[in-house]
Amino acid sequence: MPGPNDWDLFQSLHAVLEAGSLSAAAKLRGLTQPTLGRHIETLEQRLGSPLFLRSPRGLQPTDLALELKPHLHDMSAAASAAVRDASGAANSLVGSIRITASEIVGAEVLPPMLTSFREQHPGVVIELMLSNFNDDLSRREADIAVRMTPPSQSSLIAKKVGEVVLGFYATAEYLERHGAPEMLEDFKGHTIVGFDSAARGMRDVPGINMPVSRETFTFRSDSDLAQLAAVRAGFGIGVVQTGLGRRYGLVRVLPNFDFFTLGCWIVMHENLRGSRRMRLMFDHLVEGVGAYIRQSRG
Repeated sequence: MPGPNDWDLFQSLHAVLEAGSLSAAAKLRGLTQPTLGRHIETLEQRLGSPLFLRSPRGLQPTDLALELKPHLHDMSAAASAAVRDASGAANSLVGSIRITASEIVGAEVLPPMLTSFREQHPGVVIELMLSNFNDDLSRREADIAVRMTPPSQSSLIAKKVGEVVLGFYATAEYLERHGAPEMLEDFKGHTIVGFDSAARGMRDVPGINMPVSRETFTFRSDSDLAQLAAVRAGFGIGVVQTGLGRRYGLVRVLPNFDFFTLGCWIVMHENLRGSRRMRLMFDHLVEGVGAYIRQSRG
């Protein structure tokens, strides 16, 4: 019976590096844990060097494994892209589309648009990645992206659909209990929702001339979705997109002060322009996200 080929072995290595343990990696790959363990042992023998050190804290990747990790990530992304490309012919409306967006945009803005697209094209499967980091479309980690920064690669097609405004919001109940700040200096007496990690810091925002740090916030989370949930629950004042503030009936605090404005682009790799379903989704998101932004500012 033939043994696993190098592709199988490297897939197993990638799974362990991503999942952090043999058991989790085995579930990820749909293999038994002993089988996946044998894959790692076989690969170590072929490479002539250990890939993991066993310790009380679990598997610790060696320098060799860490050197291989970015290459394995590229291989996995390329393989996934090949599967998506092969799932439907160029002019077909059958197949998958992998979209990447930030937490807030992916969870709060896109679902109605993806629903309407699916209703029109029931043969399409949607894969949605939520990340506040820009996935590399040039390496086909995703097919289409909704980004808040302009793309820098020349191989990408990008359409700016507007600018998203962020402001300070709270519930009416919170403001009834604690009063509404009339200027930024009044925030010192309020419960503020913000980030947890000091590394995230605060962007330089014109008009804010006061020190802002992790200690400024009474509710701390690096998840934008968690921050939005806290504001909606009446925990305190936080930064929310104006469109979402209006949707959830929140009250704009300092209504004439825009905390920040972010441009928004729909982006796709130029090699996908020949795929009908990709072009249709690109145009659909240009129209849908653009309408959301226009309504937010209306």
